Amino acid sequence: MRSYRIIALGAVLALFASCAPKARIEMSVAGAPATKLAVHKLNVSSSDLLDSVKTDAGGSFKYSLPVKKGQPEFVYIYKGDTRLAALLLQAGETAKVTADTLGNFSVEGSAGSAELAGIERAYSDFVRKMAAATEPGEATKLYVGYYRDRLAYVMNNSHSLAVVPVLFQNLAAELPVFSQSTDALIFKAAADSLKSVYPESKYVKALENEAQRRLNNMAIEHAVLNAEQAGFPDISLPNVNAERVSLAGVEAKVILLHFWDVADAEQKLFNVEVLLPVYEKYHSKGLEIYSVGVTADKALWASVIKNQNLPWINVCDGLGTSSRAVALYNLQTLPATILIAGDEISSARIDGEAGLKRELAKLLK
Repeated sequence: MRSYRIIALGAVLALFASCAPKARIEMSVAGAPATKLAVHKLNVSSSDLLDSVKTDAGGSFKYSLPVKKGQPEFVYIYKGDTRLAALLLQAGETAKVTADTLGNFSVEGSAGSAELAGIERAYSDFVRKMAAATEPGEATKLYVGYYRDRLAYVMNNSHSLAVVPVLFQNLAAELPVFSQSTDALIFKAAADSLKSVYPESKYVKALENEAQRRLNNMAIEHAVLNAEQAGFPDISLPNVNAERVSLAGVEAKVILLHFWDVADAEQKLFNVEVLLPVYEKYHSKGLEIYSVGVTADKALWASVIKNQNLPWINVCDGLGTSSRAVALYNLQTLPATILIAGDEISSARIDGEAGLKRELAKLLK
């Protein structure tokens, strides 16, 4: 009886798997009879081999793969090192692809794949023209024209996943087409738009991460450019009343800038056992504490602030380690304590509680 149940369960699972949403590829490759091809699927930052197929005597093959509803997949067909086709497949689609062995292809039956084919053609044409450019300024003119064209494409197709590979195109290795610091705003806008359509897509999540990385870099660049105005990077974060408080706007002889993880018991205890006595002793002498909660759980942070009755400036943007403040101060570990005296970050090395108290005694005599 037990054996029968196992066999029956296996049959049910197999039936369920066979009913899972799929996308299908029907492809014909001119000049490639009885040829082995490779099917790859994009896995955010890498291309993973799914399977190998062999064309028939006429150069054709059929292939199907699971694709979850609402989560289109980027799939690539290769012959050796040559990419024959790039596809963007939705669940239930049948992409009919006509290609040659040089990388030229067209698609019917899959709107996303047909769109991607046009993107690939435009990119290949741009790369070819850049390689052939010889006159002074010609390459710059080509790049500016292509950049503007791709920017218009991204803005006009904000709900299409096809914009993702456009945003990640390169002029050469490690040289992105979208290389300006302000392009972070384009990445952010694209990620926000796509998330409203494909909230579960791994590609959208990767785009969100890249947008945040670029926004952090843009903030750092801005801080460096304004270094003459302030000797430390300024941050402006919301307090428990959702009111933004600027670090540069704090009027104090010494600012103790403290970053901490609200979920860590020892770091919560540090507030009460170390920071509170320090604050009570030195606040009247010119000390202010600007405490940044590094967490995505703002409710927990607000609860800890309230329960501990912390009297200094407490802020949190709810972005956790993706916070602009974390990037600006290049934090590697938590907690982290930085002393700002006047308009400059103190160069003194702070080693634990004793080191902190020693430096405050020097600065606030």
